[in-house]
Amino acid sequence: MLLCAWVVGCSSPRPLPRYETPIARTSVQHVRTTAYTDTESDHLAYTNHNALGGVLQCGEIHSAAADWSRWPAGTIFRIRETGEVYRVDDYGWALSGTNTIDLYKPSREAMNAWGVHRVTIENLQWGDPNASLAILRQRSHYRHVQRMIQEMEDRHDELAQPAPTIGASSEPMVALMPAPDSTSAPVAVEANGTQSASGTQSVPRAIPATGGYHPAPIVRDPFFANGTR
Repeated sequence: MLLCAWVVGCSSPRPLPRYETPIARTSVQHVRTTAYTDTESDHLAYTNHNALGGVLQCGEIHSAAADWSRWPAGTIFRIRETGEVYRVDDYGWALSGTNTIDLYKPSREAMNAWGVHRVTIENLQWGDPNASLAILRQRSHYRHVQRMIQEMEDRHDELAQPAPTIGASSEPMVALMPAPDSTSAPVAVEANGTQSASGTQSVPRAIPATGGYHPAPIVRDPFFANGTR
């Protein structure tokens, strides 16, 4: 269930998840995974957009949400147990400061069937931490985003070093592009995060570079808004 960043009738903010020490950036990792879907009742009013401004994917490459200071946007990995390939294009409140990856599923049935699994992932391509940090800085009024930004800044030297991967991928890294001005945009929700209403501010947004995956365009980044998150 999704909750607002501020609990109704309560003067204290929603607590951040318990912090976990980052696992090593290796080509093979053993991680805890959960699942989410946009067809949950709490998601229906907020469309199926991801944090990069595109549409959550479930096909040859699936969408995944994670703390971008551990798996930057654009990171592509394969789950060894299932053979499925995922790209990190989302993040959420409940993931910040944790080593959990949330896997996008196309239905509530698929989400419930997955539940919680510890799996082995093979990192095929690491996302760009600098591009991810640039995106997050546009949303720094949210506490879970502040946590990711702080960790990325603290680990800057480490994250700047090339990380080992398995094989090669033709999939593109994310690239920053300016978002067009608009006074309306769909309301969106992050995986395991809180709800975001549309606003009027134009900010940089990220879309995948040309080639490979092409998310459906939206007129403005719905994740940068003045609502409670």
